[in-house]
Amino acid sequence: MEQIVEWTRYLAKNFWNTYTISLLLGTGLLLTILTKGIQFRKMGTALKLMMKGALRKDMSAEEPGDISPFQALTTALSATVGNGNIAGVATSIVLGGPGGPFWMWITALVGMATKYSEGMLGVKYRHIAEDGSMAGGPMYYIKDGFQEINYLKRLGAPLAGIFAVCGVWSALFGTANMMQSNSMALAFNSQFGIPFWLTGITITTLTGMVIIGGIKRIVAVAEKLVPFMVILYVGGALFILIINIEKIPSALLLIIKSAFTYQAPIGGFSGHAVMQSIRNGVNRGLLSNESGLGSAPIAHGAAKTKDPIRQGLIAMTGTFIDTIIVCSMTALVIIVTQSFTKIDPATGKTLTSTALTAEAFNSSIPYLGGFIISFGSFLFGLSTLIAWCYYGEQCLEYIFGIKITKYYRILFIILCFTGSILQGEKLNIVWDFGVVSLGVMAIPNPVSYTHLTLPTN
Repeated sequence: MEQIVEWTRYLAKNFWNTYTISLLLGTGLLLTILTKGIQFRKMGTALKLMMKGALRKDMSAEEPGDISPFQALTTALSATVGNGNIAGVATSIVLGGPGGPFWMWITALVGMATKYSEGMLGVKYRHIAEDGSMAGGPMYYIKDGFQEINYLKRLGAPLAGIFAVCGVWSALFGTANMMQSNSMALAFNSQFGIPFWLTGITITTLTGMVIIGGIKRIVAVAEKLVPFMVILYVGGALFILIINIEKIPSALLLIIKSAFTYQAPIGGFSGHAVMQSIRNGVNRGLLSNESGLGSAPIAHGAAKTKDPIRQGLIAMTGTFIDTIIVCSMTALVIIVTQSFTKIDPATGKTLTSTALTAEAFNSSIPYLGGFIISFGSFLFGLSTLIAWCYYGEQCLEYIFGIKITKYYRILFIILCFTGSILQGEKLNIVWDFGVVSLGVMAIPNPVSYTHLTLPTN
């Protein structure tokens, strides 16, 4: 086990290097240019479309697809708004300094153009599956889209296959499954002393009840769960920020200064190199909003719509909500309360992960703050589990067909429970495998986005 921990740590540390970061951020920047800054020009329109769907005023019932455009968004959001927003942001600040959130914001701003491309291509190149449902995602737009480009024809099928394999791996073994159940179990154990195995049984039971009903039941749960959990979590964070309102300007200044300097001028916390801040901010940002990783278009490809551009605009709001709103709330609460400077008396080390965010909330809202984090972690994790089960299922169906679905769901539930009981040093295995598997998933996508996304008026 010690050798596995050491190996996964080394792999995760070296995977997110300068080249990987440059590739993903560069893709978002290039797409921003190709679409003429669509995330800035059309953000108002995108938010209006989102609100129209939330109020059930969109006219999509008779259009081809399985779920409404808003349900596609909430399904994608249920996969992205997960424990990365709670534990991942805290880990970024600990490992990369207070400048980490700044690079999360940059990742989100350029990532919105990438997410637009994902949603648009997911609808444009989707297929009708064996059971009559809509099937979309990188597997289809890489394979079919590359057929339109002479010098990329031979790469389409192999790259689509690589993505599908990586998608299944991420869904079963990475951040989408074991990391979520792990963080949920840790939160309830640290706050209420609930045994890891008991939380694991609860999680796997609820997850199984939802995923057995397929995409229709998943979106029905996501449509109600996502708005509730975002409002609950953001509401608690806003309360803390209001009672610490005088500290917000200095917190924002610290984030910006720490993003470009070697010093983080708060006593008790040692500074980090700029590259360390960028690396942790970018990979935790991508871990949270998943822009460029190719997961969201699997959900958006099932939307009831004839207009790929319209769905692309709706998809783009997901990155804004996930990172610019939810992740920012976590980062600001941790920094204004200075919780990232505190030492865990049990270990003698700086607090990290869910425990750090819980400390930040508890410091301003005793008892209730811990409940918000624990309950929020549970809801965030549950929503991510059910959405990513669907993503992995679609990737596996692309490779083997629909008959393998029931076996996949059983394995997903078993690994969900396994993740909940992996604690202590074993926690690093879950996080590190998640970081690497999501990164590998992203490799085939930059080529497809930059070649298949056309300039948008």
